[in-house]
Amino acid sequence: MTDHLHLAVALDGYGWHPEAWRQSTDSEPVTSGGYWSRLAATAERGLLDFVTFDDGLSPQRRRRPGIEPRWLAGRPDAVLVASRVAPTTKHIGLIPVATVTHTEPFHISKAIATLDFVSHGRAGWQVRVSGAPHEAELFGRRDITGVDLFDEASDAVEVARRLWDSWEDDAEIRDAATGRFIDRDKLHYIDFVGEYFSVKGPSITPRPPQGQPVVTALAHQLPVYEFAARSTDLVFITPHDDESVRAIIDQVRQAGGADLKIYADIYVTFSGTVDARSDALVFDGTPAELVDHLTRWQGFGLDGFRLRPAVNQTDLPVIVDDVVPLLQRAGVFRTAYTDGEHLRQRLGLPVAENRYAKVEPT
Repeated sequence: MTDHLHLAVALDGYGWHPEAWRQSTDSEPVTSGGYWSRLAATAERGLLDFVTFDDGLSPQRRRRPGIEPRWLAGRPDAVLVASRVAPTTKHIGLIPVATVTHTEPFHISKAIATLDFVSHGRAGWQVRVSGAPHEAELFGRRDITGVDLFDEASDAVEVARRLWDSWEDDAEIRDAATGRFIDRDKLHYIDFVGEYFSVKGPSITPRPPQGQPVVTALAHQLPVYEFAARSTDLVFITPHDDESVRAIIDQVRQAGGADLKIYADIYVTFSGTVDARSDALVFDGTPAELVDHLTRWQGFGLDGFRLRPAVNQTDLPVIVDDVVPLLQRAGVFRTAYTDGEHLRQRLGLPVAENRYAKVEPT
């Protein structure tokens, strides 16, 4: 934890209340690139660390196969949304959800690497697993009964990370005099062989600007804390009171996450749009009360917070225009972005060394 408070927002649909569409007067659908670009621009105006774009393998945020007619249904691909938003923003980090259970890590790796290129080093990835049988049936490739989904996810992340390193940073030489575009010795086979994947590599996409885009996960219990500790850079947790904040931080550290960044998720409404089904703490109060809550929880050892606006159109501007200025006056939040800063740098993560690069003797 640092004295500087980190703040991000999670974006999904018209907001985190499943019927947020009823309170939104936005004329554009959630399949519109302009809709997401405006939300990201608002978050960037508030100098937030990053935005996450939620996603899943079901048309609604629920575990059942049936469609609830009152809820927003249908969603665009989060990685593609982030890539659409990237050129319209300059500073804010962009972290889409990508599910690994039915998706090849090779494809996720190059998609996130591409996002890092188009955003100039502002990309991340929120890893998600899918244990629902009806989602497996969408693909029809295998029965996931008995599969340790987080063990598989660890392998998927390891494959992606190795693929990001499979090109050295200076592999592209573009030497017109000799006619050599690439230094072949600086491309590497990853030769990963595990229970779930066998991937030779190298990637078809050069090493991303950050080397390793920021890998995150949402976790509610010990097995997922253990996955996050061994495979990610940052974990989102869902405490509901002061006691659970302390307890979960201790669990994450005991699970091996001594260096893991820990952010608490909070569902936020400033207009009484409460969702009692939320897995995260539901905050229904004033901006000043939220600031008091954030600074108190930060004192327990949290690195930051990811706020989930109940209704994007109404709650996100309050976060940006009221909550952030209060944090700035308290001296715990930035007053400007640092030009050219990569997302890893902003979050205080170490420089990502390339595991395959040869270290020249000094």
